[in-house]
Amino acid sequence: MSTWSTLDTRLGPFTAVVDGDGAVLASGWTGEVDDLLPLIHPSLRPAEPQRVTDLGPVGKAVTAYHDGDVGVIDGVPVRQRSGEFLERAWQVLRTVPAGDPVTYTEYATRAGRPAAVRAAASACARNAAALFVPCHRVLRLDGSLGGFRWGVDVKRALLDHEARAA
Repeated sequence: MSTWSTLDTRLGPFTAVVDGDGAVLASGWTGEVDDLLPLIHPSLRPAEPQRVTDLGPVGKAVTAYHDGDVGVIDGVPVRQRSGEFLERAWQVLRTVPAGDPVTYTEYATRAGRPAAVRAAASACARNAAALFVPCHRVLRLDGSLGGFRWGVDVKRALLDHEARAA
């Protein structure tokens, strides 16, 4: 059974949808689970996730991250589905260290397709598990933020938070 919950964070409400085995299916800075469900691949999308007050290890990781333990998210399991490149690209995002963002060009290279900068940007845009798959750690070549589903203000705050904690 999949569950979901919304936690209050210093950046606003954060909601996560978690599979029965504890893997994050989708997450982001929203108070609405309906903002997240369409992001989950149809083969993984729960029909009726149950609202809970405690997401266990996922909830503890969200709280600890926002309190300054930016490495705590690294061990949280995530489950996303798509094509081979996107799945590889999401795995690569999880290796970008907090406090050391990369450019889209560097990210494409790390994902194994140096010429696929747009595809790398698309992987960020299609990432359902924000925070746990830290697409906010990817910047434009000139160092500017680029886009972020949850707003560039949240992206800037996350990068600043990680720079201070790292």
